[in-house]
Amino acid sequence: MTTIDAAPTTGAAPHEPAGPAADSALQRLVTTAPTAGTLTVARLDGTRTVPLTELYERSGRLALRLRERGVGRGSRIGVLAANSLEWVLLDLAALRLKAETAGLEPGKFTPSAALMDAYDLDLLFTDQDTAGIPDAVSTADVWELTEPRADAEEPQAGPAPVTWGPGDVTTIKFTSGSTGVPKGLGATAGSIDSSLAAVQQIFGHGPDDHLFVFLPLSLLQQRYWVYSALLHGHDLTISTYEAAFAALRRTRPTVVMGVPAFFETARRQIEARHRRAADGTPVAETAKVLFGDRIRYLWTGSAPASADVHRFYAEAGLPLYEGYGMNETCIVTKNHPGAHREGSVGKVLPGKEVLIDPDGVIHVRSTHPVNTRYLYARPGDSEKVFAPDGTVRTGDLGHLDEDGFLFVHGRADDVIVLDNGKKVVVRPVEELMKADPAIGECVLFSPTQTDLVAVVSPAAVPADHDAIAARLAAVNAATAADEHISRVVVADAPFSIDNDLLTSQYKPKRPQIRAAYAAQLLNQETGIHA
Repeated sequence: MTTIDAAPTTGAAPHEPAGPAADSALQRLVTTAPTAGTLTVARLDGTRTVPLTELYERSGRLALRLRERGVGRGSRIGVLAANSLEWVLLDLAALRLKAETAGLEPGKFTPSAALMDAYDLDLLFTDQDTAGIPDAVSTADVWELTEPRADAEEPQAGPAPVTWGPGDVTTIKFTSGSTGVPKGLGATAGSIDSSLAAVQQIFGHGPDDHLFVFLPLSLLQQRYWVYSALLHGHDLTISTYEAAFAALRRTRPTVVMGVPAFFETARRQIEARHRRAADGTPVAETAKVLFGDRIRYLWTGSAPASADVHRFYAEAGLPLYEGYGMNETCIVTKNHPGAHREGSVGKVLPGKEVLIDPDGVIHVRSTHPVNTRYLYARPGDSEKVFAPDGTVRTGDLGHLDEDGFLFVHGRADDVIVLDNGKKVVVRPVEELMKADPAIGECVLFSPTQTDLVAVVSPAAVPADHDAIAARLAAVNAATAADEHISRVVVADAPFSIDNDLLTSQYKPKRPQIRAAYAAQLLNQETGIHA
């Protein structure tokens, strides 16, 4: 295998056992109160802001209330709710009790006694109906639990400090993939510490920063920015996708975390505003109307961002840095100031090692693995992903260049083998189609194994069929014969989370898209023809 690694910050070899680290990020978080910074939660139903000092105090009181209900070391609480201040408080309270959380994504899970049994939950907190579910608590009741008691003096400000060792599981996170029952993975404290340290090393977030995030808190990485704020004293705004653009205009952040689909949508808004103004104002100035005038950088990952999106933000003076990782590995590589290469997902971070096998598949080895197997999955799923030593087979195709930058070409499972034996890696062709502003997403299939047929999600309704046809011709002119697209099926409506054609991280769900458009894919008469 081709191998690139970054020296672990501890100097330890991958998987070297270690005892509790007093100076680890999580250890500092549960034992040291912050001295600066604020948390704002911006939703369609309102905005709430609390100083981080108050957030920490309230999480301590909530921990005491949870302990009265039997929650402690070894307990597990589930949180099934949209982003909220209560979500953050529950997560911090659990950390301060050394209890596990299970982040359950709304829309993917439904509150029930069966859900609690399936994932060994002692309590379930949700913003949905709790009727008839023993040990289910409405998140609407959580804030009251954080208030000081009026009838008696608090015996203590919070629970006694706990100790998190690197191998201890803090939370159960679930895959956001497109098929099957979500797989549950226990995330270790060591993997969280390693990721927080690596990101802080390259970006240096501090008191002058204000980070903006909106993806679900059920995705563990979104909670990293809460931990970062508590550790480094910067401000943080948590929104929801529905409220993100309105909240962004008010926030004036220095850093915005988002998936490529978000930045593509933002680009279209900026371009539309710029066209309407038609007054010669530079695009960079128009971009400030949306993002504010304090942006230091933009963070993206989860899915590939197109070259056009990167170029747009670079010209607007808003550097967009792409990275790579997955649930099973956490963040592996990241572009950043001083180490940025167009088209790549960055260099390997400290504590990670990237290996490319003879088939071009990316494998990742970690000093502190997220884990070495799934906690909840079908028989055999763990063995498909985790090697005996914990190395993760990502299923992504890629290569490392001579300077150690990683380039990802697509999923090994998304390689289409035609009846002539030719193998087509579909992602580069899909990205070429998506470069046109009329196209939101493009997914390639080969229903008869003889040619490629694209299902396109229009960027707007009604779809611009002329622009899509022109893009089809341009892509076919730029690609090899086996990569030519014979037809384009235009989706009835844009892919979305609501119609179950996008994951929570806005990636296309290929099996669902194929099923939804099976008839059109097979009918040679439908669609836009090359």
